Amino acid sequence: MGGPSTSAGAGAPGAGTLAGNQHGSAPLAVRMRPETLEELAGQQQLLAPGSPLRRLVEGDQPMSLLLWGPPGTGKTTIASILSRQTQRGFVEVSAVTAGVKEVRAAIDAARRRLATTGEETVLFVDEVHRFTKAQQDALLPGVENRWVTLVAATTENPFFSVISPLLSRSLLLTLTSLTDDDVRGVIERAVTDPRGLDGRVTLDDEALAHLVRLAGGDARRALTYLEAAAGAAESLGTDHVDVPTAERAVDRAAVRYDRQGDQHYDVTSAFIKSIRGSDADAALHYLARMVEAGEDPRFIARRLVILASEDIGLADPTALTTAVAAAQAVQLIGLPEGRLSLAQAVIALAVAPKSNAVIAAIDAAQADVRAGKVGTVPAHLRDGHYPGSKDLGHGTSYRYAHDGEFGVVEQDYAPDVVADAVYYRPTSLGAEAAVKQRWEKLRRIVRGR
Repeated sequence: MGGPSTSAGAGAPGAGTLAGNQHGSAPLAVRMRPETLEELAGQQQLLAPGSPLRRLVEGDQPMSLLLWGPPGTGKTTIASILSRQTQRGFVEVSAVTAGVKEVRAAIDAARRRLATTGEETVLFVDEVHRFTKAQQDALLPGVENRWVTLVAATTENPFFSVISPLLSRSLLLTLTSLTDDDVRGVIERAVTDPRGLDGRVTLDDEALAHLVRLAGGDARRALTYLEAAAGAAESLGTDHVDVPTAERAVDRAAVRYDRQGDQHYDVTSAFIKSIRGSDADAALHYLARMVEAGEDPRFIARRLVILASEDIGLADPTALTTAVAAAQAVQLIGLPEGRLSLAQAVIALAVAPKSNAVIAAIDAAQADVRAGKVGTVPAHLRDGHYPGSKDLGHGTSYRYAHDGEFGVVEQDYAPDVVADAVYYRPTSLGAEAAVKQRWEKLRRIVRGR
């Protein structure tokens, strides 16, 4: 197993893992790693004056952090900034390679430094959700005694993947995917910054938009793709990066898709209509186009939840459950793995029997209400629990449904003005066929016909 990697105090010459790897041959994403909170892209909710992160960094308060968010959102960077700006040493432990022995060794070394030199240590644990319970337990003494300032990063929900004692002793900060504007700013700064490409190449607008889409809110990925595109341009003897150069460098076609323009609405429309039309293959094609173009997976999931009620309804009562589950899965795990949940939901909804009876019913009911057909609530249905209500006849003639032979009694429920209205007209498709039979029987009993 690999042991922990260490660095000297922040800003010290030759500092290791994070602070000292910004030499010319280091990857662009490493060279452009922000050195202050002001350089951190996105995460404005964490950077406001007086926020816990600012108090921790600027006030030099001893506090352990648990950073939860998608890849490329700044978790490692925050650990680096904390180490640099508070003049603490930095030790990095990867949950992929380190075991209990390495964790304890890192904490023991930090305790000795604190006792002998007074230097505090930031212990950065990447992918802490990969640690077993025993490995996470090994972190507790260092956290409880403040021998280290723990910064643990995870892409998984910490309430499921991190032990409660560690969670309760840490400040949980949730990071979100970068916006397109955030990623665009990261790329543009890297093109001109002396730590980055230092103006050696130029980037046209379409190539920039292509790289932003491919990044999918991940700053590290954006810089990796930019570096590859710049290298491709230089190998071609040019200092200009256009779309063909970017496509050649990252081996990904530029998907013509503007999330604010016609393509967004056209592809979304085709996506929904393909599911409604029961063509799972076409629906998967449009799903792939949206995912590849960097569409927000939560937007896709929301559209599926709407479709489950609008176009399927009670023809398959599990459709809404499937769509909501996919939406929750996407929220929990993000991309790229979330594409599997979306694809499963798309296929299930596409092959499900279809019915628009739900939307037709609520549309018809709302149309009557907007037309003024509201009426008064029948007296026997009104609240009869307050003093004097019985004198007004409220609730006195109400018939309790469970007293009926089948749990149903004849009774007027709707206001007189819509007493004969028929809103829900179930189809004979899928599971709604059985619903239709039951609904017709219920209507006959309830309305006495």
